[in-house]
Amino acid sequence: MKRVLKDLKPEKVFYYFEEICNIPHGSGNTKAISDYCIQFARERGLEYYQDEWNNVIIKKEASKGYENVPTIILQGHLDMVCEKIAGCEHDFLKDPLSLVVDGDKVYANGTTLGGDDGIAIAYALAILDDGSISHPPLEIVMTTEEETGMDGAQGLDCSQLSGKYMINIDSEEEGCVLVSCAGGVTVYSTLPIKYKKATGIEYTFLVDGLKGGHSGTDIDKQRANAIVLLGRFLALLEKKNLSPSVLHIEGGGKDNAIPREGSLTFLLDEENEENLRKSFHQFEHMIKMEYQVSEPSLSFSLKRGDTKKEIDGFSDDCKQKLLTFLLNAFHGVFTMSMDTPGIVESSSNLGIVQTTKEYISFCFAARSSREGLRDFLVDKYRTLTESLGGDISVRGAYPAWEYKADSHLRSLAIDKYKELTGKDLIVLSIHAGLECGIFTSKMKDLDVISIGPDILDIHTPMERLCISSVARVYEYLLTLLKDAKDYL
Repeated sequence: MKRVLKDLKPEKVFYYFEEICNIPHGSGNTKAISDYCIQFARERGLEYYQDEWNNVIIKKEASKGYENVPTIILQGHLDMVCEKIAGCEHDFLKDPLSLVVDGDKVYANGTTLGGDDGIAIAYALAILDDGSISHPPLEIVMTTEEETGMDGAQGLDCSQLSGKYMINIDSEEEGCVLVSCAGGVTVYSTLPIKYKKATGIEYTFLVDGLKGGHSGTDIDKQRANAIVLLGRFLALLEKKNLSPSVLHIEGGGKDNAIPREGSLTFLLDEENEENLRKSFHQFEHMIKMEYQVSEPSLSFSLKRGDTKKEIDGFSDDCKQKLLTFLLNAFHGVFTMSMDTPGIVESSSNLGIVQTTKEYISFCFAARSSREGLRDFLVDKYRTLTESLGGDISVRGAYPAWEYKADSHLRSLAIDKYKELTGKDLIVLSIHAGLECGIFTSKMKDLDVISIGPDILDIHTPMERLCISSVARVYEYLLTLLKDAKDYL
């Protein structure tokens, strides 16, 4: 097989990153990548552990002179978000990613790259495979299902670990160290569908070309949500007394990705087509003006069927409940932090809407650094859903990672970054969810930081990994390991 990344440095890091990209490893499909890591450990005579979640722990003894230095845990996750552009035929269950090198960036043609968090696994394997590196005893922890509720970390038996210090490698901005993050939960709402006979021409309203993005780190960037726009368009048609008969609504693919695409299919009397077209152009102009800065590629289209149909559509009551839900289900920034100016404190992302024969289903990712606000958001969804005759379930709750006032690991990170670059390391709390909160809740007094190289537009097909940043952060990581004996 041709090696696309063979000329990139650090050679071992990009070798293993390409190995990872050649193994399908979307959330829920991690057995193969987990087994690859186990085989890697077995071939090198390293102690390893694999559980029913496909989590992997690999242990390596300290290099000479570091036997008495406390153990350091290096942690990342094996799964990736699987998103692709419209028309891309890539099968995430069986196809390797199609890697492209473009200047100082690596990306996958038409799909997400999985730099989040494949680069952490590549760093870890490169370190394990290099006998020349100076380091304390190491415990490499590779979790699964991070992108879909952090179930792997939740299920991991942490009694397998002895380390009191952990470097999480799931950050996407070089020059920053993360020291706390929000907790979160996934909320599922369903509304039952009732039908009535409808007659008319079938139309499909399509939203496309949105940036999307990470539902935590990008939620404050004023990007459009395709599902919210579907609701606004339906509301406009109702205000114009066009009374469409809704047949289907669909949008988004991941609760933790801001939806980039969506569609609303409905029947309408042919005599109302001129008013429909006018309403469409009015809506297009209005929304494009609203998002002219944040969404320059926003696109709308209206497709018309060829013949008149008589078919079951949503009842008027069902359509009204759908509209009420779409217009009142909260999406976006809920509160900003008063403790840390500029940081989102709580938010929600309406990530998915789907239509089955019996239900319209919605999926939200609610986040907050304060548990009470997270629960308040859930209560809002519960009240709205149940008032409309629907059902709600809550899954995958994970705790916030709280700031540790006295952190030797943070001091090490700050000092070594200054020595290497001459610059001050930026210390940040972020709104995205990290597994750090789960580990600190399970392991008393665990000292944790999170770092990583520059990765742009994660959770979208525009994701790009910065090659030179990968090299610099790898050097930084090796320095942290080498100099840990002076701090820990």
